[in-house]
Amino acid sequence: MYKTKKLCASLSTIFRGVLPTTRRLSPYFSNSRIPSLSSHLQSSSRVPPRYALHFLPNSNFSFQNLCSQSAAKLDSSTKRCWNCVADKTGTTPFLYCDSCRSIQPVDLSIDYFQIFGLEKKYEIEVDGLEGKYKDWQKKLHPDLVHSKSEKERGYAAEQSARVIDAYRTLSKPLSRAIYILRLEGVDVDEEQTVSDPELLTEIMEIREAVEEAPDSQALNQIQSKMEEKLEESSNSFVNAYQSRNFDEAVACIQRMTYYQRASEEILKKL
Repeated sequence: MYKTKKLCASLSTIFRGVLPTTRRLSPYFSNSRIPSLSSHLQSSSRVPPRYALHFLPNSNFSFQNLCSQSAAKLDSSTKRCWNCVADKTGTTPFLYCDSCRSIQPVDLSIDYFQIFGLEKKYEIEVDGLEGKYKDWQKKLHPDLVHSKSEKERGYAAEQSARVIDAYRTLSKPLSRAIYILRLEGVDVDEEQTVSDPELLTEIMEIREAVEEAPDSQALNQIQSKMEEKLEESSNSFVNAYQSRNFDEAVACIQRMTYYQRASEEILKKL
């Protein structure tokens, strides 16, 4: 009881780590079955069904495994429809042909920011993502091409899945940070263990505080602190990324990972 009364003290005293120190940094995006078109178009502020950030070993962040060999990276100069040979028009990414309404093969040179018409930067307005996501699914969802050729059905499955993954990735600060670093050629080691003594100590303190919290009010106090720490780490990531200090940016991602996980653990107890 003595320790729980200290929840409002300094952060270094309050928090006990939610995860064991051997827990590894490993974002995971489930490559689950594509939901039906109607589920995509339902009014919702949530990301698509079955989305979660699981920091588990042996997980896979990359979308590339979803794409078949037929959807290998295209030459950036490819601007014609495979079906009607019409030239691409406008600035919208060429995922869909407006002339014959054929879904195009995946072009991995088009990044997730381009899919949503965004500048490649960490700080984005996420409120507009859902509308654009639904617009794409109205054109790309496999339900719309069930009577088309096997080739186009395959393109639809891959394009729809990629748009889902783009939406999931950009919607969350942590996954967006990992992705934008990968665009810069910096691969975050998803199996890396925590080696920062200060962070290790904080993790242990967070865990103890959560375990000893006597009621939901105490847990909410810790939750608020976690949100503050996440925001601080996110702001630190922005500064590190803009200054091209990628080592520090990776360190910020690691801190964000554990604060996010702590927040999830607290929510389970509330």
